[in-house]
Amino acid sequence: MSDKVVLILIDGMRPDSLEKAGHPFIEEMKAKGSYTLNAKTVMPSVTLPCHMSLFHSVPPERHGILENTYTAQVRPILGLFEQLQANQKVCGLFHNWSELRDLARPGSLAHSCFISGGVYTYEASNKMLTDKAIEYINEQLPDFTFLYLGLVDEVGHKHGWMSEEYIQSVYESWVCIEKAVRAIPKDYTVIVTSDHGGHDRSHGTDMPEDMTIPLLMQGKAFVPGDLIPKANIIDIAPTIAKLLGVQSNKDWEGTSLV
Repeated sequence: MSDKVVLILIDGMRPDSLEKAGHPFIEEMKAKGSYTLNAKTVMPSVTLPCHMSLFHSVPPERHGILENTYTAQVRPILGLFEQLQANQKVCGLFHNWSELRDLARPGSLAHSCFISGGVYTYEASNKMLTDKAIEYINEQLPDFTFLYLGLVDEVGHKHGWMSEEYIQSVYESWVCIEKAVRAIPKDYTVIVTSDHGGHDRSHGTDMPEDMTIPLLMQGKAFVPGDLIPKANIIDIAPTIAKLLGVQSNKDWEGTSLV
């Protein structure tokens, strides 16, 4: 198996927000691929620890990041970017939250693009990053691209999870997702997920509202309309590695979903 993969992560997107947002591309992805609205993230359900677990396929107590401040790992584990680069795969990273720069070690990325959500607003930078990612994918045909969009989490903290403004931000993020998927080559596998949910104006607890995330995967390896029975955020890196024909790192604890 050797596909090309795009991972799109919407920060703070609760699974139960998808139906309320009502963007038609959500149902299209569910119909064309495999999915679950009951995947689990890790504790603490905080952005950087969750992303470190996604890319390193271990829980926070193993990689040591427990808050939104990066510290060097005491017992380093190669992340997804490093594992792919070691196998001659070309990777790109697009994000509008600066702390995610530490997901990739120097030399593991062919291309990186950061557009500040704080300077341009997350709504504007979401759109700008989507356009940049589309351009990069179509011109360079990388093996793996990670597109992070931070608007939903920003609105959740400002207005509250599941507020009217929050649901609108989910809809707007799916506008970006649809644009990206329709614009890139059709042979790419697309994975859409989140890092955590949220409640009131916060997240980080073990409440189901914080710990439950959606996971939608569309590509030739996935059965259309199939429900994924069990999934955790630490399963995403092994899944992407397998799709790209690369072995999981020996220290990873997640399980491939294909």
